[in-house]
Amino acid sequence: MGTLLRRLIDALDGAVENAYREAGLDFRPRYTPVIRLLLDAGPMPIRDIARQAGVSHSALSQTVSQLQREGWVELRPGHDRRERVVHPSDKTHKLEPALRKRWAITAAAAASLDAELPCALEPLLRQALEALEARPFTQRLADAALDTTGDASRGS
Repeated sequence: MGTLLRRLIDALDGAVENAYREAGLDFRPRYTPVIRLLLDAGPMPIRDIARQAGVSHSALSQTVSQLQREGWVELRPGHDRRERVVHPSDKTHKLEPALRKRWAITAAAAASLDAELPCALEPLLRQALEALEARPFTQRLADAALDTTGDASRGS
């Protein structure tokens, strides 16, 4: 299952990243949730972006650092000097129309993929993540190990 998921991510993100490049944008698919939130909701602290994007604070901090190095965002102190607020840069505002166009194209391409599948991919993935939040895979592995051990000893 993990191999299939990695192949799926590579196929999707690789194609989207190439499309950005062909459109003259030095932009990566993993930047999308951050930039979309900033453009739609305005500047916000890293912890709020992480929560809304559904990723860890640590992972988001790494992405924000990369976005800052590449000129997509600016970091400014928040109310508390320890808090860092992420702002879209002038570059981001300038390229917003091109980014939104790519996002619309990506959404249309995703819809065409969904049309060929027995169910829409995004809702299925969200449901899988919700199920794993309710009962993590580590617990499922432990339960399966007990079930397998129990079944094996009964069969002896």
